[in-house]
Amino acid sequence: MPVLKQSFFDRDTLTVARELIGQKLVRKFNNVILSGMIVEVEAYIGQEDSACHASKGKTSRNIVMFGPAGIAYVYFVYGMHYMLNIVTESIDSPCAVLLRAIKPIDGQDQMERLRMKNGKDMTNGPAKLCRAMAIDKTLNGWDVTRGEKLWFEAYQTYPDESICRGPRIGINYAKLKDRQSPWRFWLNS
Repeated sequence: MPVLKQSFFDRDTLTVARELIGQKLVRKFNNVILSGMIVEVEAYIGQEDSACHASKGKTSRNIVMFGPAGIAYVYFVYGMHYMLNIVTESIDSPCAVLLRAIKPIDGQDQMERLRMKNGKDMTNGPAKLCRAMAIDKTLNGWDVTRGEKLWFEAYQTYPDESICRGPRIGINYAKLKDRQSPWRFWLNS
């Protein structure tokens, strides 16, 4: 399958988020290919979005978001979890899409060992999918358009009626209008 190029990510964040549903996330880890179809994402749209890490300006933590599209933004939360985002739009427009869930395709045995769990709950959350795919801070700033270590491939397309859209999860700190924005997309299965 073809690797998604920078032009895929260098577009409106909501468009990228919606079109990531059905694409394949691929990780090469210890010479094993781990992959899964993306089934849930959330969009974070710049400094005007109070839920976005860039809402208070550029910091050492979020500086990757201010760079070019197609770069991984990986951060650590709650002292125990990694989260994977992909930078979208143009330089100095700090937008990204958080990967929330995947359906495993390749390397499921390895994912189960990394995650120490199997079944439907193995990759149904942003921290869970990062653990199952060995995604950590070493991949922060990684260019996912290179087709090495961590990348995205074209895989499936779904009609709009197969995609659900609603408010994002776990952003109680954000302003009400941002909490209610329908910027989470998931596959209706």
